[in-house]
Amino acid sequence: MPPYSAHQSFIAPAVPTAALWRVIVGFLAASAIYLLLNNLLFTLVFNVTGPQDSSFFDDLLSGKTPAAMFLLLGSFALMTLGVTIVARVLHQRSFASLIGPLGLAVAQFSAVVRLLVVVSVVIFLLPPWDLGDPLVPNLEVGTWVLLLPFSLLAVFVQVSAEEIVFRGYVQQQLAARFKMPLVWMVLPSFLFALGHYMPNELGENALIIALWAGVFGMLMADLTARAGSLGPAIAVHFCNNVAAIVIMSMPDDLSGLALYLTPFSMADTEAVRAWLPVDFALMFITWLAARLAIRR
Repeated sequence: MPPYSAHQSFIAPAVPTAALWRVIVGFLAASAIYLLLNNLLFTLVFNVTGPQDSSFFDDLLSGKTPAAMFLLLGSFALMTLGVTIVARVLHQRSFASLIGPLGLAVAQFSAVVRLLVVVSVVIFLLPPWDLGDPLVPNLEVGTWVLLLPFSLLAVFVQVSAEEIVFRGYVQQQLAARFKMPLVWMVLPSFLFALGHYMPNELGENALIIALWAGVFGMLMADLTARAGSLGPAIAVHFCNNVAAIVIMSMPDDLSGLALYLTPFSMADTEAVRAWLPVDFALMFITWLAARLAIRR
């Protein structure tokens, strides 16, 4: 069986409206809807909270508290809403068609998460990982445990939105128009990487971190094409972001839900760069594990 045979059924709903102009207009429209609704949401929040000092809004926008993180991660539901509106209006497609067969997606998501939990435990136990200095405690354990179900749900909302947009909508529509994987794997991954290129926040490492995101996107595109649903890609993205947001975050931004903080920040260019090869290796390990879990 060809490795991407399942991809044909996954992209089938996109075939009737596969004109290139539609995906270009659709992506721009979905982005505009998301940005507009996101701006309205945060304007409403700022109006409700009333006058505050600048540090309050800085902490809110950088995710330094649990409440801020729930707001930031939850706002990704607006991204899902934007692409759902575009799929319905511009392509006469349902939201479910962006995910693939729901039963299959759920089963594959569960299988991949179970295996990645085992892989993560093995990786944690076997080598003597060393970040240079001890991890810095962030949330109290009791508070972290109490928030954990809501934290996992918030991360799921965030990663699902990104996968639905890039591996769902954009990949489906491009694959329905172009048969070459070079198009439907690389272009959505480039857009995904572009969204992670943040030179102001990431400094000298901005380009290599964007490259990491681009490679991650292509691996998720491969998983999606093999699986015939977004289940495995959402699972890998979910486990990756739980590790980076809920378990061990960097102290710069998005640290409000983390149990621990790393002993270095994004400003420590060399320390971050030294850890990136390990991060790349872990990305490939999780991709291979996900492929094993779905046996494709």
